[in-house]
Amino acid sequence: MNQTSPLCSARVWGPVLLLLALGLPFVAKGYQIFQATMVLSYAISLLGLNILTGYNGQISLGHGAFYALGAYTTGMLMEHAGMPYWLTIPCAALVCLVVGYLFGRPALKLEGLYLALATFALGVAMPQLLKYKHLEAWTGGVTGIVLMKPDAPFGLPLSQDQWLYFFALLVAAVMFWIAHNLLASGTGRAIRAIRDHSMAAEAMGVDNRHYKSMSFGVSAAYTGVGGALSAIAVQFVSPDSFTLFLSISLLVGIVVGGVGTLWGALWGAAFIMFVPNLAEKVSKAAPWAVYGLVLIAFMFVMPGGVVGLLRKLQAKFK
Repeated sequence: MNQTSPLCSARVWGPVLLLLALGLPFVAKGYQIFQATMVLSYAISLLGLNILTGYNGQISLGHGAFYALGAYTTGMLMEHAGMPYWLTIPCAALVCLVVGYLFGRPALKLEGLYLALATFALGVAMPQLLKYKHLEAWTGGVTGIVLMKPDAPFGLPLSQDQWLYFFALLVAAVMFWIAHNLLASGTGRAIRAIRDHSMAAEAMGVDNRHYKSMSFGVSAAYTGVGGALSAIAVQFVSPDSFTLFLSISLLVGIVVGGVGTLWGALWGAAFIMFVPNLAEKVSKAAPWAVYGLVLIAFMFVMPGGVVGLLRKLQAKFK
């Protein structure tokens, strides 16, 4: 077959997937539309974590903290400042970008498992920090913040769930476009060079400190945008929604989707959203045992993630 097989060509499937995504809210039910919106939220967060771990080689076990920070930024701005929901998205990205960069700068002294432990501590501390009594006036403490779901603008004949899905789809498309261009640029090549061989990259003139810190900041910004969208979709934020398990789930998502890939974020997000629910339906007594078995099966069948498997199939049909 030709080198660019139509079976696997992105030019063929890209428009098809876009049409399916645009038509989904008109055939799906309310809760199904909500699930699709959450998949987009997780996909943006996984894309950010993949920039850090898959493309730059830094391991994070605490990205749930940035997810929480983005969600709470949106929640506090909507609740206390009366800011429009759409304007809180770039604000959440900016806050997480700054915090991520500031965290990543001193973390440059740590690598591998030591960096993973530092981010692990961040993920553990964030829910407790959100419950801190001196911040209760802003965060709502253990009770959290309740938000209002936005109506469709300009009199569009869409329900709240449908409009929020389209809004999340637009944000996701923009974020994926930015990530694609970033990774295809000289900056992206520098980021990957550090992952492959940091000493060689530095010898070639790459500023490792700057690019590592920037990767952490950009990754945190993406995760914060995902958290902001989830806050608007769920209409509620509370500290107990952002436990350490969320950080672990995000890491699982990039492995299942494919480490060091863009589109793997979508597959990983679908895994995070649907597999725990399916596991509970299979066994209400031991759902996490079923989840673990499914995850082990995924790793045996697709050690390179879903995207890795698709690439193998594409090479086979060429």
